[in-house]
Amino acid sequence: MKIKFNKIVSIDNTGLEKEVKAKLHDLADEVVLYDDYPTNNVDIISRIGDAECVLVSWNTRIDKEVIESCPSIKYIGMCCSLYDENSANVDINTAKKYGITVLGVRDYGDEGLVEFVISELIRLLHGFGKHQWKEEVLELTNQRLGIVGLGTTGIMLAEKAKAFGMEVFYYSRSRKLDLEKEGIKYRKLNDLLKEVDILSTHLPRNTIILREEGFELFGNNKILINTSLEPTFDVSSFVEWIKNKGNYAIFDRVAMGAFYEELKRNDKVIFSEKVSGWTKQAKERLSVKVLENIYGYLNLKSK
Repeated sequence: MKIKFNKIVSIDNTGLEKEVKAKLHDLADEVVLYDDYPTNNVDIISRIGDAECVLVSWNTRIDKEVIESCPSIKYIGMCCSLYDENSANVDINTAKKYGITVLGVRDYGDEGLVEFVISELIRLLHGFGKHQWKEEVLELTNQRLGIVGLGTTGIMLAEKAKAFGMEVFYYSRSRKLDLEKEGIKYRKLNDLLKEVDILSTHLPRNTIILREEGFELFGNNKILINTSLEPTFDVSSFVEWIKNKGNYAIFDRVAMGAFYEELKRNDKVIFSEKVSGWTKQAKERLSVKVLENIYGYLNLKSK
């Protein structure tokens, strides 16, 4: 007999496609799907109730209080990236303590994110928008791009940048020798900051790599790009750096995190109100992976 959950609750707007939402009804006796965002733990706990399966986007945190207040939870499906425990919006350690399985997904919004980065760089270098980086119009050709974090997004950006004739450098916790053979050059972080003119960070949430000394090494007449979930830099140091002549920043909606209202007021912060990787295709990829995770969990438990 096929195992079902007693109840599946999507506690916020996860972006799952209609076809996948329909399939959830085959996997539980009851399915409740919210399309807004809870504002506090009381609301989250109320939404979960006695559900065994909880689905959540990156926008909502499931912390220790929530987990301990909802003893029926057996499975939490993160409809977002899960890199490690420190960057997750679910308290993984507490979930493990109570025997709750937590699964996330990877590599679903990278294409749109890379398109955003390349698009905004072209606009800034050519002066197609409000700003123009240098006095003369520039191509991407021969511009020195540094990428911090060479996961799927970083690799994809590196490859696209190379295709535009950019000189690409990277820093990552592990060397990517296959990519180095293609001309993507490894540098230690401090050396990278001194050598490149454009820096793009692609890191897990809660990862800070630029502080005051880092901005000093990076210098002026530079461009900082971030599309990670929340800032990858010390905000007070960034605010001082962006004041200097020739410095610009390119962020999408999630990159500014809790500092959105403060940072968007800066004239040299080029930002989008949209989440750059949140496209129809990304939602389709996400939906399939979330569903596959649930199938895998149920199949595992049925053996």
